[in-house]
Amino acid sequence: MNKLKHLLSKRLGFMSFLIALLWVKTVIAYYVDFSLGASDPLQHLILIINPIATTLILLSIALYINRPKLSYIIMGIIYVLESALLYGNILYYREFSDFLSFNTIAGASKVSKGLGNSAANLIQTHDFIYGLDFIIIAILLLTHYIKLDQRPMKKLTAIATTFLGIFLFSFNLMIAEGNRPQLLGRTFDRAYIVKYLGLNTFLAYDSIKTVQNNQVRSEAVGTDMDDVLAYLNQNYAKPNPKYFGKAKGKNIIIIHLESFQQFLINDKVNGQEVTPFLNSLYNDKNTMSFDNFYHEVGQGKTSDAENMLETGLFGLPEGSFFSKLGSDNTFQAAPAILGQKEGYTSAVFHGNVGSFWNRDNVYKNMGYDYFFDSKYFNKTSDSSLEYGMKDKLMLSESAKYLEQLQQPFYAKFITVTNHYPFQLPDEDNDGFVPPNTDNSAVNNYFLTAHYLDNALKEFFNYLKSSGIYDNSMIVLYGDHYGLSDSQNTDLAPVLGVNDNDWTDFNDSQMQKVPFMIHMKGLKGGINHEYGGEIDVLPTILHLAGINTKQYVQLGTDLLSKQHKQLVAFRNKNFITPNYTVLKDSDGNPEVYKNKTGELVDLDKNPTLKKKVAKWQNKVDKELNLSDTINNKNLLRFYTPTGFTPIDPKDYGYQNEIQKLVRERNSLGLKSTSVYSQNNNKTTTNLYNTDAPELNGDRTYIDSWSSILKDDNDNTK
Repeated sequence: MNKLKHLLSKRLGFMSFLIALLWVKTVIAYYVDFSLGASDPLQHLILIINPIATTLILLSIALYINRPKLSYIIMGIIYVLESALLYGNILYYREFSDFLSFNTIAGASKVSKGLGNSAANLIQTHDFIYGLDFIIIAILLLTHYIKLDQRPMKKLTAIATTFLGIFLFSFNLMIAEGNRPQLLGRTFDRAYIVKYLGLNTFLAYDSIKTVQNNQVRSEAVGTDMDDVLAYLNQNYAKPNPKYFGKAKGKNIIIIHLESFQQFLINDKVNGQEVTPFLNSLYNDKNTMSFDNFYHEVGQGKTSDAENMLETGLFGLPEGSFFSKLGSDNTFQAAPAILGQKEGYTSAVFHGNVGSFWNRDNVYKNMGYDYFFDSKYFNKTSDSSLEYGMKDKLMLSESAKYLEQLQQPFYAKFITVTNHYPFQLPDEDNDGFVPPNTDNSAVNNYFLTAHYLDNALKEFFNYLKSSGIYDNSMIVLYGDHYGLSDSQNTDLAPVLGVNDNDWTDFNDSQMQKVPFMIHMKGLKGGINHEYGGEIDVLPTILHLAGINTKQYVQLGTDLLSKQHKQLVAFRNKNFITPNYTVLKDSDGNPEVYKNKTGELVDLDKNPTLKKKVAKWQNKVDKELNLSDTINNKNLLRFYTPTGFTPIDPKDYGYQNEIQKLVRERNSLGLKSTSVYSQNNNKTTTNLYNTDAPELNGDRTYIDSWSSILKDDNDNTK
């Protein structure tokens, strides 16, 4: 023990102790909290040694400080930052099955206000391990078991320590490249870099790539659009004459079903329909429902889904496009197109803060006229969950704003209650009994989906009672998965599947989300066309009577006879009507039959192998074009005929209520709002909700005087 005490009281010894502690908890995280897929002894060896080199290099920085006390302080700061990075990645991985990138960290401030205490729900019992080292260090320092080494450190020792770290990293990289050639040049999976080189290297690599991307953007020129326009012209799908213009002049209402997956539709648990209202809508004769529709989001999740819906372009390979580029990029977005072509008023209703996902900036660039975020809703201690106001409250309180919008309007409602961690107070449950698995998130997911269903039923009842329904096309879609791949095996028995039989193919099928277009008089039915979120915008615009040929949109009209049924996932996997193609750990295609989930041997089917390669080239081309457009901001170089680029300075989301009233008053008898057409009488009294938080008090649903007062207070 005396030898250990003596060793720890030397600066190099203390640094070695910190390296050992950080190494231990990193390896624990690798095997307990991350799924890195080490498949052979060499990969396990690489996994175990990869944290050491970069930690040694970083901590060795403190050895160059001559003043002993300051040297220890620097060492401690680096250790705390490394520990924070590790635990931050653990929490992030639990929610997103991915690692913290430069853009994610840089954009954290954009979403931090909306996260609330949700991170606490990601904490697990064994997490005390990741803080135990700080207790050990504190005890050893306070009991003077470890004493500060006051002796000066030789520069040669510091240099030798750094070079030892560089040597270890080079050795690590060499054996990693031997096991996985072109590791840094051909990255199919971001987890590869963590598995082979560690979290520090991943973040450094990602940061370098980000700087390179910014440099590429600064060098962009107008001719870069030539390839984009050529591709769009070659892949354009003409509108179906049967449906083109069917919704011309109609209000367009978009309902964003948070974390809502297709398997919930028509599903029963304990003999109860999970979503009885959505089931009735899905099967309604006036609803065009798609049962082979997939989400195509990346790390941006909800913001990626919005980006595809509004712009017809994909999100980014990593990070959120909204957070990274949304403040500065030029858009050809739905609000601007509909407003300029058909005179639509546009608005978004969302019960979270406007800065979440940088929406308060992005929406200005898209040309949204109004944005009603959380400050326009009554906030009480029990009205909100982790990601904003409960759906029943947000939807019911939105009625007073919706009825004031000039028609036709393009209105988007972003629900949030069905968001992880799927927590719902008992008083909000109407008696629905969720499944009883060992995973509480799985159980509660059905509960919050059922609540969302009830909220939508109330909203539709209001639309019908107020007359809005008769003059509207209502589009509903699920934005992304609710339950992550790591939870699917717990979900499997609820779906009637043996968890031991669950495969990557089953995971891919969980990317199915609902897509419904509902309009009175629309010839509906279940449409089996394969498509994804990238196809929504051209579909909606064609229904509204706007030809999309001149706009930059990578999706195609789902109702067009020329629609190509090739669905690209953001990670470059894809699905066709017959096959699902997923990359294995080495980047090679694994092909499954959609009907049976059976894995196909491509070596025995050369014809299919050629088709898969052709499909892959098209998917890669489409995703790469989207990334080029986004990263280089190429739309600044191309303006469609008759389209005016949006100047975000013309938009602002303060005093929204006064703006509504001012617009209505300026139009006078020409006002087309529901309020005006109802003889200047409100329709909010027609909105009925059983939300227990209201307790019979309809003040915030009905009263305009209190609304104007609250809005004035908010903007002082």
